[in-house]
Order: sequence, then C-alpha cells, then structure tokens
Amino acid sequence: MFKKFTKEDIHSRSNIKSSQQRNLKAKWVRQFPALESVIDDIIPKKSQVILIKCEDKIQLYCIDNKVVAFQQFDDLIPSLEIVHKYPDCFPKVQVDRGAIKFVLSGANIMCPGLTSPGAQLPEENLKKGTIVTIYAEGKEHALAVGALEMSTDDIKSLNKNVGVELFHHLGDCLWNFSFN
Repeated sequence: MFKKFTKEDIHSRSNIKSSQQRNLKAKWVRQFPALESVIDDIIPKKSQVILIKCEDKIQLYCIDNKVVAFQQFDDLIPSLEIVHKYPDCFPKVQVDRGAIKFVLSGANIMCPGLTSPGAQLPEENLKKGTIVTIYAEGKEHALAVGALEMSTDDIKSLNKNVGVELFHHLGDCLWNFSFN
C-alpha cells in the first residue's frame, strides 16, 4: 500500500474536531478492545489530530507529525510505530525466518510461511479480514501490518495461496515519511 507513497499522493490536510476524535477512539477500541487502557496515550485528549487524505481513498491520522493510524475503507490500521509501543493490543501472526526478506520487500505472505516450523498462528480462529501484526521467528518487534486473506483455520488446513495481504512494513515509504 505504501511502496511508492510520496508527498504528491496527499490531497488535503485538515484538523478533526474533538467529537470526531472521540468517534475515532471509540471505533479503534471497538476494533481492538485491548486498546481501551492505552487509547488516551495514543490519542491524548488535548492533542490535535490531523486527517490527511491521500490517493486511493487512503486516510492518515497524525498526531505531532507522526502517523498513528491509517484507513483505506472501514478498518483503522495501526502504524508500526504504535504497534511497537503497544504490541500486546493487536492480533499477531509469526512468519518463519525464510519469509523475512519477502515481508520487508512488501510481498504478501503466503500460507506456507505461516504454517512452517518457526511460524506461529494464534490458537483462536481469526476470521478473514482481521487486521494482524506480523512478527518473525527470532525477532522482537513487528515487521509489518496486514489483513488476513482467509481465516487462520483455513490457512492451517489449505496451506496454499496468500494468507496475509500486507499494508505497511518496516522500511516502506510510510515508515520513512516526514510531514515537515
């Protein structure tokens, strides 16, 4: 999603009202219930949230010139900076070592990379479309954020095709982007 993101992709910037900030917080907590205890740290009450509208209907939510979340249609997707600060608030999957270079180049994650030795899927079944953070075998921090292309039960049983569509990864243009 952010492989070739530049300042030319930005259409408009606007401050959002406090009522919209409350709605944003509520929506994010509904989507990720574990965020409830830290949502005021992510989006402080007196902060100014800036909505940046970009190409392909992408919206970035920024505080202090840092992207905290983005959205393309309905789901709010956390930036990797937020994932690194609050790693236990988001569903996780783990890829094996062989998938690391592909994830860092922005490739979608194939099912065998999620089911082979060294990879891990959560015990509970996550449904198709769930936003997940992607970790790698032997690494402490998340490499990427994406959405499941099929349920985790289907990933385990079928073990072929794309398992996770990548949205944002370490080193992509959003990770390196500066709004100054």
